[in-house]
Amino acid sequence: MSNDLRMTFFEHLSELRKRLFYIAISIVLFSGIGYYFVDPAVEVLKKPVQGLTFVYLTPPELFLAYIKISVTMGIMASVPVILFQIWRFVKPGLEKGEVAALGFTIIFGTIFFITGAFFSYRIILPITMTFFLKYSTPEITAMFSFGNYIGFISSILIAFGVAFELPIVVVILARVGLVNHKKLQQAAKYILLGIVVMAAILTPPDVVSQILLAGPMFVLYELSVLLAMIFEKRKQKEETLAETHA
Repeated sequence: MSNDLRMTFFEHLSELRKRLFYIAISIVLFSGIGYYFVDPAVEVLKKPVQGLTFVYLTPPELFLAYIKISVTMGIMASVPVILFQIWRFVKPGLEKGEVAALGFTIIFGTIFFITGAFFSYRIILPITMTFFLKYSTPEITAMFSFGNYIGFISSILIAFGVAFELPIVVVILARVGLVNHKKLQQAAKYILLGIVVMAAILTPPDVVSQILLAGPMFVLYELSVLLAMIFEKRKQKEETLAETHA
């Protein structure tokens, strides 16, 4: 490897380290702000199981649960920063039109993440909790560990936020020509398997949460195929106009 190439590699590595540093600072900062609002956040997170009694089983559990809530809020609030830092990292290698498209993608990436988290809070969590709570009996009363409950709900919120980024990822790949709608359609059965595996990884270890995530993800995949087709047609028109004016 030549000195020029080695220097370029280390320059990219340095740039990546700088972007990760900014992301980490953002998460820490927003997590600190989130800790200030942790009490109202707890009330919001308890709504899907309103009236249920919580306990904590070890001395630090409640404190650690509050930290987990704060970090979750910090990650969610940092999504625009994270996407912006990714944009800054890849921007030098993009053409002018691609830079504008990526900026547009960052805005919608943030919107999709918030939509996914909100969807899971308003729709998925109530369904999931109702399903599990119906198994309680007069002899066996539901009494959750607060730390475990927060871990469960945080993982679902972040999982759905990440899952709703799927159309954005496909649009980016279609824009740079790495995928097209025909390839996506042909790979549907493999992608369905991948969605099931991803749902199992992202959600808590229960079948209900995995199914409730896999369903919307497959719908998002079909939306992604449609978006890829739209972007392909748009790209073809741009190329045709460019050839016409050449």
